Amino acid sequence: MALRSSRTVMSFATSQKFSLWRRASRGFSASTGELPHGDSVSRTGGELSSPELIQHEKLYSAHNYHPIPVVFARAQNAVVWDPEGRRYLDFLSAYSAVNQGHCHQKILDALWEQAQRLTLSSRAFHNDKFPTFARLLTHTFGYDMMLPMNTGAEGVETALKLAKKWGYMKKGIPKNKALIVSCCGCFHGRTLAAVSMSCDNEATRGFWPLLGGNIKVDFGDTDALEIIFKEHGDNIAGFIFEPIQGEAGVIIPPEGYLSNVRELCSKYNVLMIADEIQTGMARTGRLLAVEWENVRPDVVILGKALGAGVIPVSAVLSDKEVMLCIGPGEHGSTFGGNSLASAVGIAALEITLEEHLPERANELGQLFKTALQKMHVHHPHVIKEVRGRGLLNAVELHPVRSSQVSAYDFCLALKERGVLAKPTHSTIIRLSPPLTISGEQLEEGVEAFSDVLEQDLPLLKEQSRARGGEPVREPCDRCGRVSGLRSHHDKVGKIQG
Repeated sequence: MALRSSRTVMSFATSQKFSLWRRASRGFSASTGELPHGDSVSRTGGELSSPELIQHEKLYSAHNYHPIPVVFARAQNAVVWDPEGRRYLDFLSAYSAVNQGHCHQKILDALWEQAQRLTLSSRAFHNDKFPTFARLLTHTFGYDMMLPMNTGAEGVETALKLAKKWGYMKKGIPKNKALIVSCCGCFHGRTLAAVSMSCDNEATRGFWPLLGGNIKVDFGDTDALEIIFKEHGDNIAGFIFEPIQGEAGVIIPPEGYLSNVRELCSKYNVLMIADEIQTGMARTGRLLAVEWENVRPDVVILGKALGAGVIPVSAVLSDKEVMLCIGPGEHGSTFGGNSLASAVGIAALEITLEEHLPERANELGQLFKTALQKMHVHHPHVIKEVRGRGLLNAVELHPVRSSQVSAYDFCLALKERGVLAKPTHSTIIRLSPPLTISGEQLEEGVEAFSDVLEQDLPLLKEQSRARGGEPVREPCDRCGRVSGLRSHHDKVGKIQG
């Protein structure tokens, strides 16, 4: 009898917890007994509407993002649907994480098949998928070895540690003296090491002290880079860069920059580290963006599309001379190289090669950029510049003070016309659809962009004015930059920390 009573109590308690969870999942407030905004019921059958879901995220999640107000509920290739069934074209691709398109069947099959067999062993043991993944990845990109991680930021951390270890072991840099050179305007992630290389005050302020041992140089300026190498070269372990700066607004360096960087790094015995997390895996019309100048870096960082949008997968590639500087116990990850990630990584690479995604990105990218440039010609008072390579493109608007149109408001208008893009800074719209997008869908996106320019512009100006105009951009705390490139004689080459 006592046992039955105990079970009854436990069942009641469990029932109460489940009831509270159900109420919370539907937006019920335990303090007021009401749903947010006074709603008495959810949209259908307990499902939440887009506004309800956005409200829940605002209430229960940290405010470290400012997303476009649309909710993804389902996706296929380049198309996504919200909970209400509205259809959109994805022109962001999760910052190039879904180059192969949303929910590619080969990826899902690999994920499902592997998930039923083995998901994780950790690197404390071997598994039967990781060696195949490692072999395919290194053979595909032409390097001796790889080191698996999960996120892009972890890949950057790995490359930095690898460069420093190489610097001490092989180059003979004195203890605690290793330096890393990075570019003004760079974006390498949100970890402390990554933001310590950043020129973005939002990324750095309030997270002091930043890591020392960093030197900044203007992106695209090899004269300034050589000055730094001459002054500090004996202690410089690596130069890390994005072949195209994505977060900065799809900034493409001058022709010949990458090959000149290669020559300088070889001359001064500095590791050339290419962050290809966004630009790699065929995004720019080549398997790697550095291939546009036939350059082979010492270290390559891959991520995002290596996991095809279904699981985080990243990796660092290098040759044995560099990679074997790290020994057992000196670096690792519980999940890096797990069976599930390896299976997905294999499928992601196979799709990239089998479906000729580099060639596809190059061909569609040329058509897309040409269409955007025609809009620039017809709307020079709104569009300042169109730039890009492959299917990584950006449209830069004139500052709000002159055109009275912000990139965020432009993206909101695009959303209303069924196209999803995301601004960077206040004037730049990034446009990077899945590489599997059809020509017809690409044309549909171009038409929506044109309609915003032709029909929505007066309303956009009103919205931008209502938001108070363009925010005042403060100079960077570390390099003094507000915008644009500057002579290397001004603060370039200063060691941070």
